[in-house]
Amino acid sequence: MAHNTFYYLLLLLLLVTAVQAARAVEFTVINQAGTSRGGVRFANDIGEDYSRQTLVSATDFIWRIFQQSSERERKSVRKVTLIIENIDGVAFAVNNEIHVNANYLGNYSGDFRREFTGVIYHEMTHIWQWNGNGKTPGGLIEGIADFVRLKANYAPSHWVKPGEGNRWDQGYDVTARFLDYCNSLRNGFVAELNKKTRTGYSESFFVDLLGKTVGQLWSDYKAKFSH
Repeated sequence: MAHNTFYYLLLLLLLVTAVQAARAVEFTVINQAGTSRGGVRFANDIGEDYSRQTLVSATDFIWRIFQQSSERERKSVRKVTLIIENIDGVAFAVNNEIHVNANYLGNYSGDFRREFTGVIYHEMTHIWQWNGNGKTPGGLIEGIADFVRLKANYAPSHWVKPGEGNRWDQGYDVTARFLDYCNSLRNGFVAELNKKTRTGYSESFFVDLLGKTVGQLWSDYKAKFSH
């Protein structure tokens, strides 16, 4: 019993430490959408407090998914700013800023808060993930971000089902499902893949970690779900 209690306390200490580290990052929320439908909906139904809380929880979750328990393993980011504004598309991340389209929020007909949270988890992944010094394929970068969203249980119902898609690096939900399959073959695969892309990128990373080329893995993945 004492042995189990020790490990429970150790796990609790690690979780508390991770949350405190996430809070050491400064998170700022700015609503520039004014009185537009999306701006008002954001202010009334989400608000700055929930947004800031989500930025913190997403950061902590991403560090755990990437198995980055120490600061030296992470990107050096001291401040993340979330900006709600009337732009095109859904959202994007650049220069440690997350820009979310208020028009998209204003017109979304499903679970509004859940969708917003999923978008934040995706975009926050871009803040923290490595990109091979610009060499990692865009489809893989987006797939890792959606993989994090998937593991956080914020995948929307319209995503493709496992086994669907035309290529492994198609991006977003297609690549996220494929990465989830790869991660089932080796627990922590995505974390190790992200770690390898700190300084560069090569498809040989898949061989290094799973013993097969990415093409072979994609064929196996498609075959598994062909029925």
